Amino acid sequence: MKSVIFDLDGTLADTSGDLLAAANACFRGIGMGDLLGAGDEWVAVRGGRAMLRLGFSRAGRAEDDAEIDVLYPQLLSHYARDIDTHTVLYPGAMEAVEALLMANYRVGICTNKPEHLAEELLTRLGVRDAFASLVGADTLTVKKPDPEPLFEAARRAGGDPRMTCLVGDSDTDRNTARAAGVPSILVTFGPEGQGERMLALDPEALIGHFDELPGTVARLLA
Repeated sequence: MKSVIFDLDGTLADTSGDLLAAANACFRGIGMGDLLGAGDEWVAVRGGRAMLRLGFSRAGRAEDDAEIDVLYPQLLSHYARDIDTHTVLYPGAMEAVEALLMANYRVGICTNKPEHLAEELLTRLGVRDAFASLVGADTLTVKKPDPEPLFEAARRAGGDPRMTCLVGDSDTDRNTARAAGVPSILVTFGPEGQGERMLALDPEALIGHFDELPGTVARLLA
């Protein structure tokens, strides 16, 4: 069976507001105040440690991996408490998923968000049951851009790992698909989604709205 596997942050949902808020809560906790804000959505989808590093650099502090390791679990705790305060699904996302299901594609998620947080977020958004699989950063011993999480998401969804494509929003997703030997479709509406930037990653396809997705998938997986 053919399958379509989605990234989560910046692809299906704009999670940047809640991620940035969690990082700022960590900075406030050590007396540094809010260091991230509007315009930093791009770093939010890069993960918690990337946000912490950017904040420290703005405060003029040398990167301290040990302190980042201490703060990272706190960031996850802050985020877990307020995981859906600002997060919204992108327009047309679930309509596209439904169209793919109606066309007999298997649909799943492969994200570098910890699995329990991805489960919680999708459940709160009311869409978890639409996806036959969910592989997170800690589901396996490796994470994207290693291809195995993508293969596993396809398998768990009931699909053939070699007959899948990855819908994402970053070089991580592009590199994952390339390593897997399958097509990538990158969105241009996410935090990293300026068209030229995504085009430079040389994906098999770009989409500017989810209504373009079913036709693009049909072409790439023909």
